[in-house]
Amino acid sequence: MTQDKPDLTAAYALASTAETKRLYSDWAQSYDLSFAAKESYHLPWQTARAFVAAGGQGPVLDAGAGTGLCGQALFDLGVAPLEATDISPDMLAQALQKDIYRDVIEADLLSGIPVPRGSYQGVVSSGTFTHGHIGPEALPALMRVAASGAQFALSINAKFYVKAGFDQALERLQNGGWIRELTLPEVAIYGEDADEAHRKDTAYIALFKKS
Repeated sequence: MTQDKPDLTAAYALASTAETKRLYSDWAQSYDLSFAAKESYHLPWQTARAFVAAGGQGPVLDAGAGTGLCGQALFDLGVAPLEATDISPDMLAQALQKDIYRDVIEADLLSGIPVPRGSYQGVVSSGTFTHGHIGPEALPALMRVAASGAQFALSINAKFYVKAGFDQALERLQNGGWIRELTLPEVAIYGEDADEAHRKDTAYIALFKKS
């Protein structure tokens, strides 16, 4: 990856863990203003609201938490306690400054999350399952740390959903009895002030409970 500055194009082009850490290290301090505010990035709020509407409650793991935008939305909606995990220590450092998380955990979702099995009654993720990031291969790690009956709300870029195999992965989990009550509302990722290239982008929010 050869980008002069971190932006959405660079994020969608990520091809390795090293690139991911480097990009988000460079982006961490400016992310909330240079991207989230500038592009009317609504997805964290959409994900949080969907989680609460489905009856989700804490303790909640915010997976791929970044600077804590979804966590902040959950906190503002009265959900607690919250914990965050992300591959980028620099993004987690920014999340900590929001003073909303009980703990933050630096971890690669593909390698597992170092917490006891069944630790959380809820799992949310906003913006992690998208181009250049990770696919359904991270679902087992999230399932492991969720308690029986835990509510999930995972945003998945709509253009990435079938391409990455989320349709098949969620179908297997449902048919195998691992999850129940699966719904996939589609929401806008950005507001009208976003760059024209992505203004109409959407995401599915995979809502389900762990059996």
